[in-house]
Amino acid sequence: MSSKAPARSLRHLLGIAELSDEDIAAIFSHAEMFKSVLGRPIPVVPALRGKTFVNLFFEASTRTASSFALAASRLSAQCLGFSLAASAVRKGETLLDTARNIEAMRVDGVIIRHSMAGAARFLSERLRAFVVNAGDGCHEHPTQALLDAFTLREKLGTLEGRRVLLVGDIAHSRVARSNILLFRRLGARVAVCGPPTLIPPRVEELGCEVFYRLDRVLYEVDVVNMLRVQNERIGAGAFPSVREYRALFGLTRERLARLARSAVVIHPGPVNWGVEMDYEVSDFPHALIMNQVTNGVAVRMAVLYLLAGGHADEDSPAPA
Repeated sequence: MSSKAPARSLRHLLGIAELSDEDIAAIFSHAEMFKSVLGRPIPVVPALRGKTFVNLFFEASTRTASSFALAASRLSAQCLGFSLAASAVRKGETLLDTARNIEAMRVDGVIIRHSMAGAARFLSERLRAFVVNAGDGCHEHPTQALLDAFTLREKLGTLEGRRVLLVGDIAHSRVARSNILLFRRLGARVAVCGPPTLIPPRVEELGCEVFYRLDRVLYEVDVVNMLRVQNERIGAGAFPSVREYRALFGLTRERLARLARSAVVIHPGPVNWGVEMDYEVSDFPHALIMNQVTNGVAVRMAVLYLLAGGHADEDSPAPA
């Protein structure tokens, strides 16, 4: 095959709905190639040498920020880290001014996490650099959905016809919205379950079933997608106590033992152990949480590569 830039219909990655089927297929295909790169003794390729990105994170992050930085490094690109505490934002600089000043330093892409829904789109309409949404308020987190789906396809072969249950704080989870949209695009039957106070109004309009009793549906599903209780976004009174939440909606050791033998468990992290999941889940053979972390680097390598217009042979992204 010829060495040429892959065809791209995508200018930015802002949300799942804007991805075409071809975009999703290209991301997964390139993620598979880049995952093979990560297994090499020297897991670095020159695919994006000379490119520069910035992690513009206005909210705390461990996995996503580190994953994007590592993905850039593995592609031989540079990734500038942004510290809110040490930035001019503390002096009143606006989001747009911050981004424009960074773009003036000739960066190729901006990866943004912000508490405001729509922040990524706001920048995409005003910057020349491409923009990746790494989480905007309670709205979306598209790369998490992509890595979750990639991980599930890797384990299950397909999501077509699979029953997926998202459990917990659906209302405040940007992961929930992106995962519902992508899992349904890939043919899954999706349901959500949680306290009524943490289920958003009209969520069924996204094409999912709604349950308020975990034991009613848990043992019938192929995938259990546990979600973090977002204490930083939840007001008082969302549920009576942590103890009651765990009893009603937690993946306890007792519930874990009763899952279907082929069922798998995923969680976007960080985990509130003893709240949404008991620690025994970490030893569950079908828990894919660490697989998600590993695959996050490969998927984000694919996203950066496709958006930055990298050149590589389609059969092998770089020499072994």
